[in-house]
Amino acid sequence: MNNFVEELKWRGMIQDIMPGTEEKLMEGPQAAYVGIDPTADSLHIGHLVSIMILKHFQQCGHKPFALIGGATGMIGDPSMKSQERNLLDEETLAHNVAGIKAQLSRILDFESDAPNKAELVNNYEWMKGYSFLNFIRDVGKHITVNYMMAKDSVKKRLSRDSSEGMSFTEFSYQLLQGYDFLWLYEHKGVCLQLGGSDQWGNITTGVELIRRMLGKTDAFALTCPLIRKADGTKFGKTEKGNIWLDPERTSPYEFYQFWLNVSDEDAERYIKIFTLLDRETIEAVIAEHREDPGRRVLQQRLAKEITVLIHGEKEYENAVSASKMLFGNSTSEALRALDEKTFLAVFGGVPTFDLPKAELPCNILDFLAVKTQIFPSKGEARKMVQGNGVSINKDKVADINYEISEKDIIDGKYILAQKGKKNYFIINVK
Repeated sequence: MNNFVEELKWRGMIQDIMPGTEEKLMEGPQAAYVGIDPTADSLHIGHLVSIMILKHFQQCGHKPFALIGGATGMIGDPSMKSQERNLLDEETLAHNVAGIKAQLSRILDFESDAPNKAELVNNYEWMKGYSFLNFIRDVGKHITVNYMMAKDSVKKRLSRDSSEGMSFTEFSYQLLQGYDFLWLYEHKGVCLQLGGSDQWGNITTGVELIRRMLGKTDAFALTCPLIRKADGTKFGKTEKGNIWLDPERTSPYEFYQFWLNVSDEDAERYIKIFTLLDRETIEAVIAEHREDPGRRVLQQRLAKEITVLIHGEKEYENAVSASKMLFGNSTSEALRALDEKTFLAVFGGVPTFDLPKAELPCNILDFLAVKTQIFPSKGEARKMVQGNGVSINKDKVADINYEISEKDIIDGKYILAQKGKKNYFIINVK
């Protein structure tokens, strides 16, 4: 067995840890869980920190549980939230749970015969038949209102929103999460709950519930820091919103580009947190990067490791190929191999023109200066074509008599024109 706590320490992945946690884990294989609210049918990269902690936990010889909050997801956690969440119906929850499990399976081993293979549990299974009266009688009497009010998540929410306050539904969240820990402790032998630092109050409520209801003192808590960018802004957000693990929400190309474009300072932290590379390898990559930051070897390695982990080798290779479209010597074959979503992501923001399909075929000069306004005149277009400065779909066109026709249309609707090295134009053929 490897020392799980030591592994997290050098990676910068521990914020708070209860005394005795490391000693408990060194006694032999243990079980721990992370809770995930199924508020969407996909995880985003904000979830990745706690999932990577579960992965390291499994690699160190322990058994990870991923708890999907089918019951608590109907309520909403007040931690770090300024307003109450919308409640989800059962059908939506079931759909979301299925999507999340598929993504977790890419990272955690759920299928092998190993004794520490991961398990997925849903707290709806043990909460759906638990009546309100029984819950407040059996569980609620063990945790005082004073104890619950002292939690930072409650105090911050109340101080932020004194006009509306907090509903009883949200206030009860920590009691429900605490009961999850109690249930998993009793039925699955789980002795440790893991999560983000905003969950510390909820996690320790579970530890306290186990102590008060069962008289046990071998339940523990460990949290990781909330990840922010070096400039203090929120991690994982772009102008388009969250970076999702679902390729339909965030394409593998956009996912790859996010990691490729992080700052040097952030890359040094992220490669420890979001990859499975060992310490020696990571230190070597960081040292190589510092010798010549302009080559961005650190960002390239980070983007590769995490894109392969989430989307697989083939999608990583496609993302690299797509990334070369704008700045590298890419080919027409590589361009045509892009799916439409990636094509539009790569060339998002470039000038576009519409062209009726009925106007094809047409001469290259008419295409560049009459049918579109890529060039202000046919004379300028002629000079650039003859000077080998025009490409159609990444192929150089040097013949002023070249005919643009339906064979030049990509995906039945696009033609990519390039003027010089950096000026791209998309022609939408309708």
